[in-house]
Amino acid sequence: MAEHLSQSELDYPFKLLEYFNGFRVSKVIFSACELGVFDLLLQSQNALQAGEVARELGTSQDGMERLLDVLVGIEILEVEHKEGTAYYSSTDVSNLYLAKTSPKSLHDMIIYQSQTIYPLWNNLVDAVREGKNQNEKTFELSSEDIFSAIYRSEEEMLKFMGLMNSTWAIDGHDIVTAFNLSGFKSMVDLGGCSGALARELAREYPFSTVTVLDLPKVVQTAKQHFTEEGGSTIAFQEGDFFEGDLPPADLYILARIIHDWKEEKCEKLLKKIHSSCSPGGGVMIVEAMLFEKRRGPITAQLFSLNMLVQTEGKEHPPSRYTHMLTQAGFRDVQVCRTGKSYDAVLAIK
Repeated sequence: MAEHLSQSELDYPFKLLEYFNGFRVSKVIFSACELGVFDLLLQSQNALQAGEVARELGTSQDGMERLLDVLVGIEILEVEHKEGTAYYSSTDVSNLYLAKTSPKSLHDMIIYQSQTIYPLWNNLVDAVREGKNQNEKTFELSSEDIFSAIYRSEEEMLKFMGLMNSTWAIDGHDIVTAFNLSGFKSMVDLGGCSGALARELAREYPFSTVTVLDLPKVVQTAKQHFTEEGGSTIAFQEGDFFEGDLPPADLYILARIIHDWKEEKCEKLLKKIHSSCSPGGGVMIVEAMLFEKRRGPITAQLFSLNMLVQTEGKEHPPSRYTHMLTQAGFRDVQVCRTGKSYDAVLAIK
């Protein structure tokens, strides 16, 4: 809110009420995705009545009608009234980002937010009080081994990998073009998960080799569920970048990795990368960067709070990444703010 509020804003807290209700709006979108509303409306040749949607999806008509009306209210769906009957249809936004079949679908991201992040945030008060993640209280799992919690079952691993796919479907191109990486002929995406960002790299830099290094069970799941038709130009390698040797490369990529861990652990990893990196090679860090005084952006601030709730790390401003990289021996640190959710830092050995 603005520092100097008008009298009307002081007389009635419109903005505060909007914030209070934010979780309801999120859950409306989450629920519609989980029920399959957006997929049904995209596939339908005609606008549908609430009763038709309810029958197709196995819900009550009353509940579905209320859900659809809110989706119209927040301009995610459209409605047309004919002879006193409401007919609901999808919009360009819902077709592009909320239906499963779209190449830019955020459906998997939404499912992960709803079924994993949302329960964790129910324990935000405890996270703030204790200064540690809430995996134990939320899922009855150790708060020490964060990826044992994230990968606690094959279903949960698939949800997380789907989240990564959704993330790089909308942010990947901006990240791989934040700097001209064509001079790096071999690239390794450390903790590259499903390979979504690596595929963006391979498309943009077809004359470079791109390898994903991740835990054996992640690599096996990626090969089984996330390979593209017609084969892939990326390679997968099983390994633990904290414990094992790193494959030689000109460029190492750490996308959404640093923010998971305590700084001491990250600094050791960066020194290890520096030792493995070819002369003239480098490392690219991809994260949601805070402003230097930590007064924004709000997305990065919220992500940092999520790291408290789910992991042992946090988001940082550019100066912190520069410090960690120079301490590890890198030089020529460059920062690129993309204007989207994620930014990039490139440093050379």
